[in-house]
Order: sequence, then structure tokens, then C-alpha cells
Amino acid sequence: MFKYLLCTLCLVGLIVINNASAQESKTIYNEADVPEFTLPDPLVCQDGTKVINSTIWFQKRRPEILSLFETTMFGIAPEKPNKMKYEVISDDNALNGKAIRKQVTIYPSEKNEQVKFEMLMYLPKKAGKPAPVFLGLNFKGNHTVHPDPEIKLPVSWMRPDKEDLVIDNKALESGRGKSSSRWPVELILSRGYGIATIYYGDIDPDFHDGFKNGIHTLYPPIDPADRKPDQWATIAAWAWGLSRAMDYFETDTDVNSRKVAVIGHSRIGKTALWAGATDQRFALVVSNNSGCGGAALSRRRYGESVKSINSVFPHWFCDNYKKYNDNEQAQPVDQHMLIALMAPRPVYIASAVGDPWADPHGEFLSAVHADPVYRLLGTDGIPVKQMPELDSPISGTIGYHIRTGKHDIKEYDWTQYLKFADKHLK
Repeated sequence: MFKYLLCTLCLVGLIVINNASAQESKTIYNEADVPEFTLPDPLVCQDGTKVINSTIWFQKRRPEILSLFETTMFGIAPEKPNKMKYEVISDDNALNGKAIRKQVTIYPSEKNEQVKFEMLMYLPKKAGKPAPVFLGLNFKGNHTVHPDPEIKLPVSWMRPDKEDLVIDNKALESGRGKSSSRWPVELILSRGYGIATIYYGDIDPDFHDGFKNGIHTLYPPIDPADRKPDQWATIAAWAWGLSRAMDYFETDTDVNSRKVAVIGHSRIGKTALWAGATDQRFALVVSNNSGCGGAALSRRRYGESVKSINSVFPHWFCDNYKKYNDNEQAQPVDQHMLIALMAPRPVYIASAVGDPWADPHGEFLSAVHADPVYRLLGTDGIPVKQMPELDSPISGTIGYHIRTGKHDIKEYDWTQYLKFADKHLK
């Protein structure tokens, strides 16, 4: 089904993959049209130093790669705030005694209480304390995760919805539980894990207005004209918000903050990867159908390209990323290096065969090319080099599957993530 030529994975300066040439700006859905490209080697520093041990990786190469992603792609985010405030709105029995439901308001600044994140948590009641937790952002509001009538209805800006669950950019009661297929709360609880989620628009609304809203309003410059091309954009803001949730977990004795898995689907999958890269407190990272700017190799230009993502969503990445429109080969990093930033922590990448826009093959190749870093650090990396069959999960310290179906996060996906978490967190 898939055809590609992999070079020997060794400590050399460049990794070369050869395929046919492709036209600029053409949407590619055929492996034969993938252009010839060269991948930067994650185990060779910019000055040519070869990474031969963990000391060089952690002290030199990893910080170098992280900085390159910050300055050329995601943008540089602020440090953790000096003072934050948390308000536990509710802490109750829920779901017929199966769970404790907590609703927590996170204020990232004591000086501006208008900027706040509402976090919904369900913790397993019978699994003992503290509980390991999956943390992820949601697209349509906490109330859509489960039909539980006690979940607070969000008041922040909402993207218009085809199902008429939003009017005048405000959430409606009719939206309760509408995204529950993506959040199998009872399954997660039954396996001994908690689940925590924040509406992503609480952190930064998903539209481009020059960064005049959301968390960006707490940090200069206020005037968009004064922004630098390497300043943080929306995905970096969402990832920053996930780290603020982790700050809260460290104060909650019901949560095992050393066993928190960060998870995301689609654009939030990109976010989960960046959160895992920038915050090593996350013990496990899950990318579900994250595609371009997430797990998929940008240099392949397969499906969504750097140019197309920057054109449709100009607020997701910093302005410097636009330099690589139709010019991916010039970027000093590619997404296999983003995966490598998780090492040696476990990371799971998932694709769907009916989601060519997200380039399943490119997502798998990122795992393959991150593997040498994992092995250098003493793990088993990803145990295969060939694309697996459909619905046949691969589980090393890097996990991967490509499932039947389209762009979505299904119970099948969650089942694999729970197995993976059992292996690495329990």
C-alpha cells in the first residue's frame, strides 16, 4: 500500500529520502508525487557535533532543537506566571458513584480575572488516590464531553456550529454530550484513569484577530504591529494553557501529577505534541491524526502542506513559519525531531486510513526517524520500520497505529491509548 525508500538510520549529518519531484503548491495524494527531500539528523548538532550519549542530547542537542522549533514554527511563549489562582467550583460525586467530578477555574494572572480557563475533571472513585490522568483540550466546550447536567455551560466565544449548538458565538444547552463519542469517560474511568479537559477557546479563541484576545492579552506587545516574527501564536498558547493545568495538578492530592498523559486530536494533536516537547512533566504524549505541523513530515508535502496551513490558519504558528511556504526543505527541523523531543518518554502517534489530508504515512515516518534518539537514550523506540497493517497497533516506547475510518478520535483509538498507558504508567 505504501512505498518508500528509507536510508540507513545512523549517525550521519543528513537523512535522505528519494522519490519523484512534485510541483509547488500542488496537493499531493500519491506517493509517486512526493518530492525528493533531505531530513535533518536529530543526532547531529548544528555545529556538526555528533550526539553519542545522553549528556550531549540533553545538554546541547535537545535545547538546540527546541529553540529551533520555537523560533521558526511555534513561537516563543512566556514562562510560567509568578502568581496564579485556582478556584475549585465543584467537587462532587458523579456518574452514579463511579467518579468524583471537579470543576476548577484556573486564573493564570491575579491581575486580570477576565482571562480564565474552566477545567472539567472526572476522577475514578474506586481506583484509589492519587489517580493518573489524561489531559486534553476540547473543541466545543466542556459540556459537550458528557451529558452530565452538572457541567458548567461555557460563556466564552464559540465557533459557529453546523448543528446549531451555538447561537451568536455562545454555547447552548442542546450541546450537552454532543462530543461524547470522542471522550469515552466511563471507559477511561473503568481503567483507573481520570480525565481532565479545557475548552480550547478559553485559552485562545480559534480565529485570527491579531492576537487581541485570549491569553495573549496578558503579555506584551498589546499592539499586533509590534509583534516579533518569533513570538508565540495560538498553538503555543494552547500548549501553554495545558502546562497551567499541570501546575494545578501539582496542587491536587487526588491527581498523580507524575503520571499525566497529554492527548489531542487534529489541531489539538499538534498542541499536545508541542506541550509534551516544552513541558517534560507530561509523562506520556498522544497525537491523534495531528498531520501537518504535528506528527507528519512537512517535507513530504503530502495532503496538507505548510503553505496551505499557514494560508487557512495564519494564527496557529509564528510569522517565521511562513518563510517555509513551498520551502519546507529550508526549515532546520522537521516533525520527526518534534517526536524526538519527547524521548525517552513514551509517545503514541495514531493515523486513520481515510484521512489523507493528515498524511498517515508521513506520521509513521516521523516515528521511524525519531527512533534513533529513543534508542540512544536506552529505550526500544518503535519496533518496526515498515508501515503496519490497518488496525494492527505497534507498541514500543513509541506506539503507532493506522485504523479504519476517517479523521476522528474513536473509542478504538482510546482503547489503544489506555493499553499504552497501562504499559508505561502503571
